[in-house]
Amino acid sequence: MEVVLLAFGALFALLLLQVPIAFGMAIVGTVGFGFYVGFGPAFRSIGNVATDMVMVYDFSVLPLFILMGAFVARSGISHDLYEASNAWLGHRRGGLAMATVVACGGFSAVCGSSLATVATMSKVAIPSMRKFGYDERLATGSIAAGGTLGILIPPSVALVFYGIMTETDIGQLFAAGIIPGILGILLYAVAVGVMTRINPELGPPGERLPWRARVRALKGIWGMLVLFAIVMGGIYGGVFTPTEAAGIGAFGAFVIALFRRRLTLALTLEALAESGRTTAVLLALLVGSLLFANFINVARVPNEIADWFAAMNAPPLMVVVICIVIYILLGCILESISMMLLTVPVFYPVMQAMGLDLVWFGIVVVVVIEISLITPPIGLNVFVLKSMLPEVELTRIFRGVLPFIAADIVRIALIVAIPGLSLFLPRLLE
Repeated sequence: MEVVLLAFGALFALLLLQVPIAFGMAIVGTVGFGFYVGFGPAFRSIGNVATDMVMVYDFSVLPLFILMGAFVARSGISHDLYEASNAWLGHRRGGLAMATVVACGGFSAVCGSSLATVATMSKVAIPSMRKFGYDERLATGSIAAGGTLGILIPPSVALVFYGIMTETDIGQLFAAGIIPGILGILLYAVAVGVMTRINPELGPPGERLPWRARVRALKGIWGMLVLFAIVMGGIYGGVFTPTEAAGIGAFGAFVIALFRRRLTLALTLEALAESGRTTAVLLALLVGSLLFANFINVARVPNEIADWFAAMNAPPLMVVVICIVIYILLGCILESISMMLLTVPVFYPVMQAMGLDLVWFGIVVVVVIEISLITPPIGLNVFVLKSMLPEVELTRIFRGVLPFIAADIVRIALIVAIPGLSLFLPRLLE
């Protein structure tokens, strides 16, 4: 165990030296693996893991869903989503913030990226909220928190990562993320309602539109609804696999962007280049995490943790709660994907040994990771929003997300206490 602790210390030292997390995990994992089995096999494992990862059929779901999100981001759907949500909710106190959360959830359903959701919705929602005198804390907090939904609502890159690392069915993980994602939207809306009830000046009501205008506003989101229905319906209807669905989704997003006359040759090339760069980064992360996982497994870390919990005679629920607390603490110093790659190889064998459902645990992990996207001092969504709105103080954004963090804690408590919230749809679709 001393070697493992030394390895983690070395990894954090590399991160402090600004070594990319992928290379940090690869270096520490290879050296640690070499310490136990020899450096010849350790060095050979680098090529083997990289080759095996590229050849994994499930990995192809990542670049295709990323490409789908890139085309969606350039199609203008985000504007129509916000307009539709605003038409139905904007006249309420705090309604524009609620509309922002709903629009973020909808955009996440066809984008899959939290950071892209925040960057896009900040351009769409902030002008309207400023027009009606919304407090900066509520305005920015609703966007930063709403953007976290992109990591859970399918298609989700985080769930794909988890599925590949734990060999869990990605289709079941996508189904499991739907109800917790909707629950997140509802709890965020409740948080906005509570804040504006306590202090109505935070979010004055906007303009009330007639019913005809509200119905007309829904026409702009047909493309998103059709795309989501085809991709998710095809997966759960057994028509095609998640990888095939990703390809169909990418093509569908391309067609929608063309139909809406938003896509030029330059934007198409930009979307392809962005998808290629992102895929390369994610591939490096996965290879690094698997090399690190090999070291963790050969060092028998999961077995020692399981033995430690067994000696404590701790019930499974307490073990899960301890893991959640560790994730929340790590979220204050690590970004979300890095945290997932570091911890899942350690925790998931323990959960498997205790007989807990790995689909359910995957949703627990992703929801807790969502919190890390908005917690200080390293909340990536907050920093992306700050880069989009440089005139807003960082401290005001962090103060604005605090009520939404409270809503997330309520959500994770409900998911842990009621596993059916995550497992109802996967079991229904079996």
